[in-house]
Amino acid sequence: MQYWLLKSDAESYSFDDLKRDKTTAWTGVRNYTARNFMRDQMKPGDLAFFYHSNMGGSSTGARPGIVGICEIASAPIPDETALDPKDSHYDPKSTPANPIWMCVEVKYRKHLKKPISIDELRQTKGLEKMVILQKGSRLSITPVTEQEWKTIQSLDS
Repeated sequence: MQYWLLKSDAESYSFDDLKRDKTTAWTGVRNYTARNFMRDQMKPGDLAFFYHSNMGGSSTGARPGIVGICEIASAPIPDETALDPKDSHYDPKSTPANPIWMCVEVKYRKHLKKPISIDELRQTKGLEKMVILQKGSRLSITPVTEQEWKTIQSLDS
């Protein structure tokens, strides 16, 4: 089992949207490192924290932070948004025969009792090396160590 953190702008796709939909394809990722995590390392059954990214002025009321837990529900599949010329994530170099961009399906597991803010993560002993807390870290998908996972879980009790 591996652990992950998935970031999404709540105005684009929130954790409440995932709860409603139950499962969704994690499409639109256009960073090779994040794509490679999905393509090469994520496996069905892996768990992930769902993180609402910076929401300045959000109409959803969501605040930045970890808001829930989801599960990786599929092996990697081609990201269909890369093949759709009408989609904002379209990539003309990606074809059905040679899909450049991949995604996985994620499944809703549960909301946390309360969101865990980035400031709370920064102040928590044992999370100092967490990828999301590193200067310049902007990846939408990052690995989380088992110890980081347990530490964050303890913040939700």
